[in-house]
Amino acid sequence: MQSLAMIENWPVPTAAAAVVRADGTTAGAHGPTGRRFPLASVTKPLAAYAVLVAYEEGAVELDEPAGPEGSTVRHLLAHTSGLAFDEHRVMAAPGARRIYSNAGFEVLGDHVARATDIPFAEYLRQAVLEPLGMKDTALEGSPAKDGVSTVDDLVRFAAEVQAPRLLDPRTVLEAMSVVHPGLTGILPGYGHQRPNDWGLGFEIRGAKSPHWTGASSSPRTFGHFGQSGTFLWIDPDAGWAGGNGTGAACVALTDRAFGPWATEAWPPFTDAVLAELRAPA
Repeated sequence: MQSLAMIENWPVPTAAAAVVRADGTTAGAHGPTGRRFPLASVTKPLAAYAVLVAYEEGAVELDEPAGPEGSTVRHLLAHTSGLAFDEHRVMAAPGARRIYSNAGFEVLGDHVARATDIPFAEYLRQAVLEPLGMKDTALEGSPAKDGVSTVDDLVRFAAEVQAPRLLDPRTVLEAMSVVHPGLTGILPGYGHQRPNDWGLGFEIRGAKSPHWTGASSSPRTFGHFGQSGTFLWIDPDAGWAGGNGTGAACVALTDRAFGPWATEAWPPFTDAVLAELRAPA
């Protein structure tokens, strides 16, 4: 895909990107796709997927108590537990506000570790990384932000989310659906959003503006970006192959921290990728 070459113009030392269609085929890749990069918050979708595996295995329930009083696993996944951004301090009642919380994902990791009697990083490896062949991916600390991975590995994950084998497709559909609709909140780097839609570990684009995806991204687009200059989006409505298919995902990893360069570069890049996918083969 020619659009992927746009990463060469990003003001970053190193970047790699790839696009994977909903049928699991790779539409294109560019840059050192086998290089490991810190993921920052792109770690969260991986962690969330492991939590959902634990749910399907019966180790946890989505609506069982976890975190602050009145909070559940579902609240923690959807950033509605009331916990503060980066500290274990309660700022709101569960379900009342969308407060993006690294602390919430750390509580979530501890909760699953206790329920399974397996350290969360190891559970993630066994439940998600190893089955998908993500051999260059690891969790090296917080389940909120300390993952490392490659574009090649995240392509495998994006293919899994689009055509689940590790989870029931109905569980993934729930993960990409809005939890507690209508809640407002701050999307880090993009300010206050009304509403600030979120699923189970995945951010949902909805009608957010400004946003890190493209102007042509569908409202159903979901994924995550990270403060290390990384993102993964999945657009179920992205057309491809001249209209013969729908759904695609894009992964981009860099070694420059998120900032104004990213807010300027990422949306036109995504729009170019989506336009090329729609073009006749």
